[in-house]
Amino acid sequence: MSTHKPTLASVAGAAGVSLSTASLAFSSSGPISDKTRSKVLAAAEELGYRGPNPLGRQLRSGRSGVVGVVIGDRLRRSFRDPVSVQVLDGLASTLGSLGLGVLLIPGGLTDDGRRVVDPLVETAGMDVAILIWGVHRDDPTLDALVRRGVPVVIGEGRPVDGAPLVGIDDRGGTAALARHLTTVGHERIAVVSLPFGATRRSGVVTDLRLEDIDWTPTLHRFQGLHDAGVAPVLCWEAEASLVEHGRTAALEILSPARYPDPAERPTAIVAQSDLLAAGVMLGARELGLRVPEDVSVAGFDGIDLPWLGSDVLTTVKQPLAEKGAALGRAVASILAGEEAGTTMLDVELVLGTTTGPPA
Repeated sequence: MSTHKPTLASVAGAAGVSLSTASLAFSSSGPISDKTRSKVLAAAEELGYRGPNPLGRQLRSGRSGVVGVVIGDRLRRSFRDPVSVQVLDGLASTLGSLGLGVLLIPGGLTDDGRRVVDPLVETAGMDVAILIWGVHRDDPTLDALVRRGVPVVIGEGRPVDGAPLVGIDDRGGTAALARHLTTVGHERIAVVSLPFGATRRSGVVTDLRLEDIDWTPTLHRFQGLHDAGVAPVLCWEAEASLVEHGRTAALEILSPARYPDPAERPTAIVAQSDLLAAGVMLGARELGLRVPEDVSVAGFDGIDLPWLGSDVLTTVKQPLAEKGAALGRAVASILAGEEAGTTMLDVELVLGTTTGPPA
């Protein structure tokens, strides 16, 4: 048995076509007929030829076939959040159908919360970069990508000149949620927020100024409350969108030490994510409070939380997988030399069993 490794030239010879025609058959493009392409592929199968060397193809095209996805946080924390996982699933499925690979890049945060540029941003080969959770003011990661000439796609956040943007109407969704709470009679509404920016902290926000918020999803959801005429009686900034941070917030917000008179306690808590809301419910029940009889709880995202049992969280549902797919389509537009523009996705208020009129 011959140990000679088949080449594209040997496939072309077996098929009776030129080398360039055989190459076009494997690229699935070019002015060749389906009959010729089938003949080339049949010859390749007979010879055991698996296709052109991908590295050589990348060198000839000037592309890496890789899309860099900047997560904006530590990967171990992101993969505990179903929101991140579902968006990435929609993104990876879309890019995979385009023959593109994904390079996940952490957020470039130091232990003390300072923003730094991850080395992969500076050195890794990528055709396009996706800043999946948007950009911050004076963002060093965006600056590094611009210096390299890497096109970017923005997932939520403030717009960047020349970059496609994929966002959701989280401001409108939050306003609808707030109006629901005020309509049923809630006046003392507290908030457990997503982080305000790259620096992660956990605690009461004593001076809530919207201009200090450097992360757009957080800002938009506060603006939605304002649009509905809601001024929170207390705001707790969470370090991350995780259940344990919501629980800690509830234990502090609803503590008898903070509100010795139960009549002064917030009657509703709006959490800016479903995981935070689930944690709020756990914390409230640890304090002996009933949901929604003693305190209503609402979230944002619309993720599946089967471990809540019979409780159905009132939330604002966003199209997570579709958001990822829209980011992938924006990448495709860039690579095709087209303008992608801005894509805004609708959200939906979903009423569950965790909100009701105050007692």
